[in-house]
Amino acid sequence: MRCPFCGHLESKVVDSRSSKEGDSIRRRRECLKCGRRYTTYERIEEVTQMVIKKDGRREPFDRWKIKSGIIKACEKRPVSLEQVESLIDGVERTLFNSTEHEVSTEVIGQAVMERLKQLDEVAYVRFASVYRQFRDLNEFMSELKNMLAPTDRPNNT
Repeated sequence: MRCPFCGHLESKVVDSRSSKEGDSIRRRRECLKCGRRYTTYERIEEVTQMVIKKDGRREPFDRWKIKSGIIKACEKRPVSLEQVESLIDGVERTLFNSTEHEVSTEVIGQAVMERLKQLDEVAYVRFASVYRQFRDLNEFMSELKNMLAPTDRPNNT
C-alpha cells in the first residue's frame, strides 16, 4: 500500500475492524518512512453472475425476478417470506459457488423447482406450470403423475 503522504510502499497495520455493514474491512496504517497514519478499506470484488435467457440474450442475475415468481407460486400457501428468502439464498449459493460466470435460465429454474418441491408441492406445481410452459393439459397431468408416483421404497417383507 502506497503512503498517500510520502509515496513510500511499506506500512504496518495498526488497527483492523469490520465495517458496520460487514462488507469491508477498515484498516489504520502507519507509514514506515514518514510515520503518518491513514485509513484504507478492503472490499471483496464481486463478479456479476450473468444469466443466459432462452432467446440467447445475457443479462445480470436479478434476485428479485426469482423472488417474484416464487411469491406468486406460494400465494395463499403456508409458506413464509423467511422460507422464500432461504430458498433463494440456497439457489444463489449454488449458482455463485460454481466456477461459471454465466448460467442459463434452465439451470436456475431447475434449482428453484427442486427446492420448491420440498417446501410446498402446490407451489411447486404452480411454478413449474409457468416455468415449463406446458403446451397442453396432458403435459401438465404427466408432471402431476410423476410427482404422485411412488418412489422406490425398501421392501418391509
